[in-house]
Amino acid sequence: MKHYFIVNPQAGQGKNLALDYIKPEIERVAAKYNLDYEIMPTTKRGDGIEWTKKIGESGEEARVYACGGDGTLYEVVNGAYGYKNIEVAVVPLGSGNDFVRYFGTKEDFLKLDDIIEGTVVEMDLIKCGDEIAINQCSMGMDAEVCAMQGKIKKFPLVTGEGAYYIGCLYAIIKKFKNRFTVTYDNGETVTKDALFCFVGNASYYGGGFRAAPEAIIDDGLLDVILVESAFSRLKLASLLNVYKRGEHLGWKETTFKRVKKLKIHTETPAAVNVDGECQFVTDAEFELLEKAIKFVAPKGCEYLTKKAQ
Repeated sequence: MKHYFIVNPQAGQGKNLALDYIKPEIERVAAKYNLDYEIMPTTKRGDGIEWTKKIGESGEEARVYACGGDGTLYEVVNGAYGYKNIEVAVVPLGSGNDFVRYFGTKEDFLKLDDIIEGTVVEMDLIKCGDEIAINQCSMGMDAEVCAMQGKIKKFPLVTGEGAYYIGCLYAIIKKFKNRFTVTYDNGETVTKDALFCFVGNASYYGGGFRAAPEAIIDDGLLDVILVESAFSRLKLASLLNVYKRGEHLGWKETTFKRVKKLKIHTETPAAVNVDGECQFVTDAEFELLEKAIKFVAPKGCEYLTKKAQ
């Protein structure tokens, strides 16, 4: 098996610090484990998708490491989907790194030895239009937050979590109410004024917000959380930390369902967030892709420890 390390040099604090940090570590583990490997620094948006697809098309058994933030992982996953010869691993070097929180800590994934010796798990994905998400999709206020967060975190000294809070304040003021018609896979259709509709495969996003606290990555179901805009702005601002802890499923304003597919329609264009990549649409469809990717969980991480119990 060949090991490909797709590195976003500008991840985290930028200025090539990600590449400067990870390259010696890659060289160390490659020598220790006698790996056939290649380091591939990205130079533009879309490199990760293009390169991972080419690896998949080659037919060789390969492990592709997304070395960067959630955006780098998004590209590797979208390139890897459909190719059974590819395993996907993550080295979290970005400012958010939300997906890996499902498995344990960021530090678990920074120990390259533990990733090399990790366990491959087959996990679900989400299809939204032509895009694939490994973590989550959403529409409504939080997707508007995501769109704003992407702009804010480009500023120096702003963390992923800090950018999320700033984006939340913007959305509370400007994007508080969204008229959605939601159709679930059993045919049930509801039209509501919603804060947001979250579609989760894993649990965390937005710099550590536990939006889907009961999500399971291989259960063949999407966790759908629809929260109605029945709060005052002041009340919602006071509840952000409750939401961050994942204690919102019991709110009377929350509808929680597990489905394989759903559609959302809105009369005016609204942001749709697919693993942090945002665009504006009036119609979106989200579909569960069961056990659609091979993912490497690092040796000794919390997820594997719990699975073994």
